[in-house]
Amino acid sequence: MGPERIVCLTEEPTEMIYLLGEEKRIVGISVYTERPTRAKEEKTKVSAFISGNIKKILSLEPDLVIGFSDIQGQLAKDLIERGLNVIIFNQRSITEIISNMLLIGNLVGQSEKAMSLTKGWKQQIQSWKQENETLQRKPKVFFQEWDEPIITGIQWVSEAISLAGGIDCFSHLKERKLAKDRIIQAEDVRDANPDIYVGSWCGKAMDWDWVRNKPEWQSTGFIQTNRIFEMDPSIILQPGPALFLEGIPKLRELFMTT
Repeated sequence: MGPERIVCLTEEPTEMIYLLGEEKRIVGISVYTERPTRAKEEKTKVSAFISGNIKKILSLEPDLVIGFSDIQGQLAKDLIERGLNVIIFNQRSITEIISNMLLIGNLVGQSEKAMSLTKGWKQQIQSWKQENETLQRKPKVFFQEWDEPIITGIQWVSEAISLAGGIDCFSHLKERKLAKDRIIQAEDVRDANPDIYVGSWCGKAMDWDWVRNKPEWQSTGFIQTNRIFEMDPSIILQPGPALFLEGIPKLRELFMTT
């Protein structure tokens, strides 16, 4: 049977459970949920990212709460202390993302459907890798996750850039799990001289003027050629289905047309 009343503190388990056709099990979601669109209309919003409305969560009488990241550690602790069952995933790589989506499938009794979905994603990954072998040149890419301080992309983003046919300028930082360990300086970007800039500022709109007018970046390739792009965080900073369905395809579109 599995859990019948699930609260999802982040978007990716919500999207996966909907894809599996088990959305009836979900009773609460994050206010930041964008996918699928109808989830925002159908489900009770109970949490932001770091914080949650514990009283509202308890009122929904969930038999399972699913979250993501050590950043939700305190919220998870508060819920556990009130007797709730809580699972916090901490996926960082694409391999881990796929594994966690399989686990969610098992939790809601849809292991075969989850296996089918993830098999399709893995086949698409192999196809992208094969296509990339024929590329004459791969653009150097700077992905910015936050502005002050400047934070570059988490591991799955770096891997997504590679699958999209680019080269992550700061791939040497990708396995650093905490954002504070991926802080770089404006001069680091200047010295890396990226061909393309991709901004996806976690939780807020990218400031185009801030990027274009950064003094240290005026000689870089992306400023000189105006190859500056913004991506919706819901398709690139969300470690779930959206990454495969829209995030990597969007990166490929940007890289191949510039």
